[in-house]
Amino acid sequence: MNNLLAETQKFEVLIQGLIDQKFGFIDQFLDESIISGLRFNLINYYENNQMNPAGIGKKFDYQKNTEVRGDLIKWINNNTTDFFEKAFLDQVQNFINHLNSTCYTSINDFEFHYAIYDVGSFYKRHLDQFKTDRGRKFSLVTYLNDDWKKSDGGNLSLYLEDEKIENVFPYGGRSIFFKSDELEHEVHPSHNRKRFSIAGWLKTT
Repeated sequence: MNNLLAETQKFEVLIQGLIDQKFGFIDQFLDESIISGLRFNLINYYENNQMNPAGIGKKFDYQKNTEVRGDLIKWINNNTTDFFEKAFLDQVQNFINHLNSTCYTSINDFEFHYAIYDVGSFYKRHLDQFKTDRGRKFSLVTYLNDDWKKSDGGNLSLYLEDEKIENVFPYGGRSIFFKSDELEHEVHPSHNRKRFSIAGWLKTT
């Protein structure tokens, strides 16, 4: 019961942030052991050349464009048997269930991928929703970095109303939540180390 209450409180922090300021964030969306396991997975995929350059667009509009983004990604299978990936996706599903029951969002699908940004890599200002596909409703990013410092750079800039910019640093375990079709954002380069995360979308089909 206490674990359920704590989980619900985390979800409410993200939702309330979305209502109050167009984004919510929390520093312990997942247990530290799960973050460590996911980080190990990402590094293992990277070292075994299982991550690929990300692209811009979808299906026939897809194109690699290093002038816009420079990350490497690997999609997570929604039916994965990996312990840490399953724990992450189970938490995502619990969050979706809470959203649907309290905010009537009708989310019925999700997709997530690992992302690694090398030193100097970036993703210029953009929205997460495709012009040709309106299925992405909410974006959720979880950082997997170990002992990240502000001096490492790699911050996420969120472009709010009235030209206000909110900068969020990718501390390990931190999760950011916002509407995919409303909030433009930008990933800035890190200065001296690789930047690890899982990024994805809560969707309607």
